[in-house]
Amino acid sequence: MDGRRRWLDIQKLGPNGKGHFVFVTNLSPCSGVRLHLWPAKGILTSDISVNKRIVEVTSKMVNIPSGPAPRQIEPGSQTEQASPSSILWLHPTDMHGFRFLTISVAPRQTVSGRPPPATSMGVGQFFNPDEGEIELSPQSVIPMIYSQKDILLKEDHPLVINIWFSISLAILPVTMSVKTTGCGIQKSEFSADETGDMDISSLCKLRCFPPVAMAWDASSGLNVFPNLYSETIMVDSSPGVWSSKPGSEKTNVLLLIDPHCSYRTSFDVPITTAAGRFILLYFSQIFGFSIAVIFFALMRQAYAWEIDLPIPSLLSAVESNLRLPLPFISLALVPNFLVLLHSYLFSQPLASVISFIIISTICYLFANGLMLALIAISLLVFYIAATAHAFFKRRWRTFENNERLYFPQWFLSLSCAVLSSKVVRIITSHPSPVIALVAFPVVCLVHPALGLFLLLSSHAVSCHNALSSHVQNEESRGGSGDGEMSKYRQHIPKYNGQSNKLVPLNENISSGLENVKSYAETQLEIFHHRHGLLILHLLATLMFLPSLVAWLQRIGVGQSFPWFLDSILIIGVLLHGICDPRPEFNFFFPFPGFKGQWEIKLSLAYLLAGYVSYLSGLALTPYTTFYAIATVGFVSFVFRVIQRDKGSSRKHSHHRQ
Repeated sequence: MDGRRRWLDIQKLGPNGKGHFVFVTNLSPCSGVRLHLWPAKGILTSDISVNKRIVEVTSKMVNIPSGPAPRQIEPGSQTEQASPSSILWLHPTDMHGFRFLTISVAPRQTVSGRPPPATSMGVGQFFNPDEGEIELSPQSVIPMIYSQKDILLKEDHPLVINIWFSISLAILPVTMSVKTTGCGIQKSEFSADETGDMDISSLCKLRCFPPVAMAWDASSGLNVFPNLYSETIMVDSSPGVWSSKPGSEKTNVLLLIDPHCSYRTSFDVPITTAAGRFILLYFSQIFGFSIAVIFFALMRQAYAWEIDLPIPSLLSAVESNLRLPLPFISLALVPNFLVLLHSYLFSQPLASVISFIIISTICYLFANGLMLALIAISLLVFYIAATAHAFFKRRWRTFENNERLYFPQWFLSLSCAVLSSKVVRIITSHPSPVIALVAFPVVCLVHPALGLFLLLSSHAVSCHNALSSHVQNEESRGGSGDGEMSKYRQHIPKYNGQSNKLVPLNENISSGLENVKSYAETQLEIFHHRHGLLILHLLATLMFLPSLVAWLQRIGVGQSFPWFLDSILIIGVLLHGICDPRPEFNFFFPFPGFKGQWEIKLSLAYLLAGYVSYLSGLALTPYTTFYAIATVGFVSFVFRVIQRDKGSSRKHSHHRQ
């Protein structure tokens, strides 16, 4: 701040396409610095007023966030250049008809008794924007995940470096490092005693102002990163979703760096930050897709029952839906094309089609992986519990024949007496009415999540019982020797094809082994069916956990009844779990206007519910999947009522092809 006015000749400094002018400074506009445009001397006529001859462009300066200014302990002790706090950009049309540009700097203010302020800075340049433009294509950005990309900028480079990222920095945040490699100072200019361990970068910090990055995104707007020496640049945006704005799949970064210095600019993508950012941005979409994945798996299980094939496990059903080309395309890509068609017909703005399809496909694959992990963990828990149950049950039978073990026999007799009581027998023989009797009032009067917890408990108990029966019968069938087989034959039940009603075996050995196989496989199919319902309703319960936590925090302060719509939807979810406890309760309605093979079956209902859940994920509204689950539940309830009135049901044979 020396109080001088500097004259810049626009015609001499701006030839060869350098018609743009940029100026950065840490001085305050108007009070610290002013800029004016002046016409040529030949145009200065007396009949034109001074106000019309001279145009002040200081008002076009824009303040930007700046880092902390370095302070001087005493005059001349500054070791680092100040960070710019204002920027001015003049287009060639702004300077058309003018010959000179003046920069007037106010004199330095002196205040006694205080440390002097940081040294002022101001750098201006006429430049060509095309010379400082760098475009990073996806082929250049993706390798940054495992390797660093360097860009060297020599001295006298453009002050503004325009970097285009073809992949939005909301998806792949980039760590940008700017290191000064030179500023016109050579080590040979100093003797060995003068330099010592002197680093050129520390010398250049005194001559070059700190770099500033400005990231522009179509959704989040402008983000400024002052004092950019090494920082991860990310923007708050969700590109590639249904509601994304056009152009949000790209990010534009303006890098303001001192043209008097040379730099090495490095780019790399931190994989952990990128993965966490991706999950944070698309969690709602992934959760909606997860429910769709389970619906599609239930569809495959229901379809296997309808064509008289063994019900596959939930794990194999999810894996089958990932096969190319037909299952994956019909389940993962068809909803995307429906959204594109809807946006085209109703003239709704949509982001890049390629970006939309890629992001949706990645989220769908991530949801499948998440569900496969959840299913595998739950299967491991259930198999460990079933194996332990079968082991301890076999040990208890050994204790029954040992007269010296009085206490275990007494405890076993007491347990059998409790389990054979009338209340327990009613609950175990009619679990669905008991769950309905308890859960419905809880859902309507207390909180919906508590009713869902009761339903999950019922699913877990049913899964454990079915898998334990399967494991015990597999052990009895695979036992060594006829003696062990005859030992357990009296405990082996026979499956009658309708429900879990058991009759004793009194047939020959081959018929008994066939019945054992039929019963064991039936119990395994029941486990697979209930396991799918358990995972689906577990996801529905997770969406109510925040509401449950808030409800628990309000205990003793003031309570209110649950919302009517929430209660209705959760009642539909409960009906889905209560009215469809076994595979044989697969509903089928004749298609209106058709007879014969044209029926609305459970597999079709699950397919449509999966599509609705997929679209809910695309719209970032996973809570709307409750409508799909509740609809299937109400339809199952209506079918059960009609089926009970007609007294008809479909059997499922256990033929293996």
